[in-house]
Amino acid sequence: MGKIRVGVIGAGSWAVASHLPNLAAHKDVEFVGVARKGTELLKKIKDQYGFKVASEDYQDVLNAGVDVVVVGSPTGFHHEHAKAALEAGAHVMCEKPVTINPSDAWDLVATAEKTKKHLIISFGWNYMDIVIGAKKLMVEKGIGELEHMTIHMSSMTRELLSNTGAYPDAAPEALPEQKTWTDSRVSGGGYGQAQLSHALGLALWLTDARAREGFALMSSPMNAPVELHDAISIRYENGAIGVISGGSSHATAHKKLHAVEVRAIGSEGQILVDLERAAVWHHKNGKETRLNLDDDAGFYNCIGPIDSLISAGRGEEFFNQSPGELGARTVEALDIAYRSAVSGKLEKRI
Repeated sequence: MGKIRVGVIGAGSWAVASHLPNLAAHKDVEFVGVARKGTELLKKIKDQYGFKVASEDYQDVLNAGVDVVVVGSPTGFHHEHAKAALEAGAHVMCEKPVTINPSDAWDLVATAEKTKKHLIISFGWNYMDIVIGAKKLMVEKGIGELEHMTIHMSSMTRELLSNTGAYPDAAPEALPEQKTWTDSRVSGGGYGQAQLSHALGLALWLTDARAREGFALMSSPMNAPVELHDAISIRYENGAIGVISGGSSHATAHKKLHAVEVRAIGSEGQILVDLERAAVWHHKNGKETRLNLDDDAGFYNCIGPIDSLISAGRGEEFFNQSPGELGARTVEALDIAYRSAVSGKLEKRI
């Protein structure tokens, strides 16, 4: 089998820090094309990884002929870039949130089905042993019908979202423009889009839940241009209710950069997944199962989505643990929240 021809659209800070090194770990990868703004860094990435084409126009990447594409551009461009890549015949791994608008997200799902290509969303936790173990418990043991779910996340994003600093994991040589995160026309919002999308990708994956309606309060201290904190009450499709809480914590506040906790209560049992404390506890019919996990089991990486993308390029069988439809369900929940924060009313899914 020949090399897997790789294209990258939007080689920003996280792509430089994570996606490109994870791609390079596969020896059968050929770096064909990369697109981003800024000729100096573009040349540096081209030279480092041996890309044949390096351009500020993403169409040049697709025209070069690629089997798989990583879409790491700002959220507001995901729909255009991912759709074009799918229609060009490539499997796509798209950064989260997959889009700002739910209809755009579902359009990508439909496009992937029409083109018979895989659409993978970069929910890295879903591929890690701690979440794989939790998902297995939900599939094999379950908790009955979902009744209530609490989702909480906090991350060290105060500086990033208030335009006073960078994200701790950012590649220093590739820091994004501030508007990537704090111009809502580009990012879609603040902490909800930047971080709660991760927690939703985990929680909705575990439970298969879909948001129906919700009410949200959002807060922008420090004169931040986007919200730093989110408090959302949600009702799911089956009638279950819950809360989604997100907060921009202080730099160095978390040993693992993020605190993420999901607690779901069902008609027959419940499950707790705590990534910061590396804990998974499942209860049903008076019996408790606790996974045996290392202290760093919840420390985030995004290796799994890249490995799955390469498997798609090889034509291998693989389990997509962050499919496009999951990404679309997370966008629906976030869309409800942002519309509610503006209207001050309970908003329904559209």
